[in-house]
Amino acid sequence: MPRILIRFFEELGEVGLLTRDFFRCLIRSPFETHLLAEQFDAIGVQSLNVVNLTALFTGMVLALQTGQALNRFGAKIYISQIMAMSLFREMGPVLTALMLGARVGAGITAELGSMKVTEQIDGMRALATDPVRKLVVPRVLAAIVMLPMLTVVTDAIGLVGGMIIAVTQLGIGGSYFFHSLIRSTRLSDLLSGLGKSLCFGYLIAIIACTKGLGTSGGADGVGRATTAAVVAASISILVSDFFLTKFFMAIF
Repeated sequence: MPRILIRFFEELGEVGLLTRDFFRCLIRSPFETHLLAEQFDAIGVQSLNVVNLTALFTGMVLALQTGQALNRFGAKIYISQIMAMSLFREMGPVLTALMLGARVGAGITAELGSMKVTEQIDGMRALATDPVRKLVVPRVLAAIVMLPMLTVVTDAIGLVGGMIIAVTQLGIGGSYFFHSLIRSTRLSDLLSGLGKSLCFGYLIAIIACTKGLGTSGGADGVGRATTAAVVAASISILVSDFFLTKFFMAIF
């Protein structure tokens, strides 16, 4: 156990140091807009397919299970309200973050890890180029910006999937589902989910960059770093979700 704790605090320190360097470069350095645009495409646009598919079937399953449970008490008409709260506050941001943690986190770690073991990053430093400014800042910023946008897409697609099940399986009218959804949804539900997404995007990107820049041991090391990054990002998302939920429940 002490060895595990020591390793945990070492990794936490590495993330903290990279966080410091990230904000230092963000404030002092000129903005690399073309690099940021590339990461918007890689992190956001190219993740749409997997996010849409996950959201659609998650919404359908949620509506089916919830509708069957509510039907026992004659309360299936409240399914849209329950789905809205579930998706906006929890399932939308968490599912989107987990999918991006697997796809984007692994990709960033593998890319930076390959550059590290082939000494490309050392070459950048030899040419007086800051790897944090060129590699870390665009990826972290893109993740922070794109994850809330993808969460909005997840919420919308999930509700569409839920409405399909409500209409075809539960006998609830589409117009009633929609109007009930509008009446019951509060702005705080959406804002709490988007606030979580900002934090999740930062955690995914900064952990992936930390693992990638710390890679050693050749191709095997890249594989180990990629696995460690996905695991660490997933755990961080789930743990931070609890504390963020407590925080947003207190302020809203």
